[in-house]
Amino acid sequence: MRYSIGKLSHATGVNIETIRYYERIGLMPPPFRSDGGHRIYDEQHQARLLFVRRCRDLGFPLDDVRGLLALADEDEPCGSMRPALNQQLAVVQAKIEALKEMESALTTLIDCCKDCSTTGCRVSDALYGCAQNSCACSGTCDLQVPASL
Repeated sequence: MRYSIGKLSHATGVNIETIRYYERIGLMPPPFRSDGGHRIYDEQHQARLLFVRRCRDLGFPLDDVRGLLALADEDEPCGSMRPALNQQLAVVQAKIEALKEMESALTTLIDCCKDCSTTGCRVSDALYGCAQNSCACSGTCDLQVPASL
């Protein structure tokens, strides 16, 4: 089957400009060209683009995608991809932990606002970081947003 760039985009869910970008940086092989110069893609292009898209969906940076493609192109054993997969898993797990910290901080801030009718907003103070003498709590803020967030 042959695809125009628009049909390849539709079939893979990858934006047309992204497909062109992947061609420019060498993640996608050059397509065939019609007599009029239009790009023409085949099933191999579609399969490769889906591979790249799925890697990106898993959060792999483009350099890592390039490495995974090289392993796949060389028909390496599945285990050769394991180090890259483990590294990406560690990145995802770190992001999940950071998101859990954000969730906890936001939950604490939301809970602080329940039925609050005072003018000195503890949430604002916490978001300001309780700068010297600038918050209603006068430096005794028990509501904190972790500095790492």
